Amino acid sequence: MVLTVIGEDRPGLVQTLADAVASHGGNWERSRMTELAGLFAGIVVIEAPDDRGEAFRGALHDLAGVLHVGVHRAPGKADVTPGQVITLDLLGNDRPGIVKEVAGVFGRHGVSIDELSTDTRDAPMSGGVLFEAHLVAPLSDATDLDALRGDLERLASELMVDITLDAS
Repeated sequence: MVLTVIGEDRPGLVQTLADAVASHGGNWERSRMTELAGLFAGIVVIEAPDDRGEAFRGALHDLAGVLHVGVHRAPGKADVTPGQVITLDLLGNDRPGIVKEVAGVFGRHGVSIDELSTDTRDAPMSGGVLFEAHLVAPLSDATDLDALRGDLERLASELMVDITLDAS
């Protein structure tokens, strides 16, 4: 199962969720959680016994006063042969559309984004706002890395941002 959670940030939210998972025989496998704008948000992959599914869903529903929890059946991922991974780090003046443009390049090349984290911060000298992004994407054997790199370099020039690529 994949759980999506959101609620007003306060101490004890992870413990509350972990208690509900453990008390129904679930196993917390992977998660990404963060505080954003005063809200706590996350996504959690858990393994839970099939015979406790309804009781578990009920327990999660009971958390509604503290956390809003969405429960999703994980479709599973096809076995993928580990291959090349590209990491992108971007830094530049903030403006609308940066994520749209970068995601568009990856989409046009048929590359799925596994991880994306973004942030904004005050620029130390100019008084403006800087936008930062870190992206990780696996490449298939069919991906033309040179063409992808070329499109990202053109985009960096158009957006006037610095992009650092690492393909391993």
